[in-house]
Amino acid sequence: MKKKKYLKIIIILLIIFTTTGCTKTLTDNNKKPVKNDKTGQTLTENILCQPTNKYTFQIYKDNNIDIEKLPKCSEYKIASGKYEGLWTSFFVKPLAYILLKIGKIVKNYGLSVIIVSLMIRLIAFPVTKKTAMQSELMKKAQPELNRIQKKYENKQDQESLIKQNQEMMAVYKKYNINPMSGCLFAFLQLPIFIAFFEAVQRIPVIFEDKFIGLQLGTTPSVGITSSTFYAYIVLMILIAATTFFSFKMNSTGNMEDPSMKMMPGMMSVMIVFTAIFMPTGLGIYWVTSNLFTIIQNIIVKRSKEVYGKV
Repeated sequence: MKKKKYLKIIIILLIIFTTTGCTKTLTDNNKKPVKNDKTGQTLTENILCQPTNKYTFQIYKDNNIDIEKLPKCSEYKIASGKYEGLWTSFFVKPLAYILLKIGKIVKNYGLSVIIVSLMIRLIAFPVTKKTAMQSELMKKAQPELNRIQKKYENKQDQESLIKQNQEMMAVYKKYNINPMSGCLFAFLQLPIFIAFFEAVQRIPVIFEDKFIGLQLGTTPSVGITSSTFYAYIVLMILIAATTFFSFKMNSTGNMEDPSMKMMPGMMSVMIVFTAIFMPTGLGIYWVTSNLFTIIQNIIVKRSKEVYGKV
């Protein structure tokens, strides 16, 4: 029954993604991406509100975008603009609205990204806590699972495979482990990540803003050539370090296996490479989310609740 529940979640997410639009890159008459020369950022065509920077405003006008029909970012509402599908209506616009409101209160949209990231993680805490607990319980069960795998290592007949599966399921039951539950937050994290990307790209006051020397809409690959290059280097180091420790703490496989030991490092390299070409605002979200995960896992690891389940 639980497998069917997770399958339904996957199907719902797929329906959302296949029935909606996404960010469109602004192109010139030669179909080349239009960049802001001052920030190096590639601009988005389907922005949700008007740019506040006069230079950015003029770039859009010069490229035949009817800016005047868009609401000012200070007056933006969830219902603003035309209907663009389920994804934009239920994920991107509400998130953009919250980021704008909090940014207006705290007077900085980088700080707004951090606050909203923490809010989302706190709301998802019951799910993520369960995932963290499952990870810790899996680590406790791993020695027994390793012994079972070694016991049936050279036995490929159907009877042996059935017995191996039964013995492994008995261990899962002993430690109250549901192998599928650890995947739930991964399914939830993907739409949140993409929604943040869309919000940063489509809200001018966010991608025009700066946070401790970081231009939120600029990618680190471009920002590293600016006068505040050191801020982008620090950001990339934080992305690498928090990703590595987050993956390492959530690893549930056999860590005696060399390939499993290499997995956190390999995943970190992939994430860092991707982050180099993503908006800096998204990198700030990623670091904040990772730090929350690390702190959460430390708390769960020390929790009596985990030990009480063994």
